[in-house]
Amino acid sequence: MGFGGISIWQLLIVLAIVITIFGATRLRGLGSDLGTAVRSFRRGLQDDGAIANDPAATTTGDRAPH
Repeated sequence: MGFGGISIWQLLIVLAIVITIFGATRLRGLGSDLGTAVRSFRRGLQDDGAIANDPAATTTGDRAPH
């Protein structure tokens, strides 16, 4: 038994079909693009958290800028 009833042999067959259809170079490029997107997303979350924790960065809207 593998992952949820899928054996390792079935996973290898699916992987071989995907590599045959898309090619190793294109899959490498897709993986690289996905990694870049995840890193950007994490940085965005960290930046939002830093802004939310910074009291100087938040405004109440009660005061107009001078």
